[in-house]
Amino acid sequence: MFIWPRMTTGPERLMLESLLDRNRQALIDTARGLSETDARRRLVVSLTTPIGLIKHAATAERIWFQRTLLGLDESACDGYATGDDGSFVVADGETLADVIAEFERASERSRVIAADFELDDTKAHPRAGDVSLRFVYLLLIEDFARHAGHGDILREQITALAWTGYPDRDLTTNLPRKGQLP
Repeated sequence: MFIWPRMTTGPERLMLESLLDRNRQALIDTARGLSETDARRRLVVSLTTPIGLIKHAATAERIWFQRTLLGLDESACDGYATGDDGSFVVADGETLADVIAEFERASERSRVIAADFELDDTKAHPRAGDVSLRFVYLLLIEDFARHAGHGDILREQITALAWTGYPDRDLTTNLPRKGQLP
């Protein structure tokens, strides 16, 4: 479902924040309502799952706002803050609701951090060099939009699996051969 941004005209900062919030919500919406099993279902070879995308987004919030803008060490962040495959890993005891709440907390902390910066304020990033708050906003708007698209496709695949009568099929290892019906 397409979600209109809260703002379509206005000051640049408010529009960027509106679009970022829109894409945060769009990502959450791709997984909301899935069963715990479906939220963890791997339909591609990578670690990408509906719940994993949201977990990864929480990590991205911490990397860019807590580590980069605030300058916190990874150990001082309020959760996983390393840009690697571990950002997609969800612990066995974590539920979809837990991971959504984690992302929402990370997003709220990012809003609080961003409030102390102007769009053109810069901080050093170890690989990207100097980055501004504007860059961080644009990067995460793009990143979360892309991941929401991944989530949409995963949800379509999950729905299709249920429709075909093979809801437990692992598409990463049990792909039909060309011309074969599921």
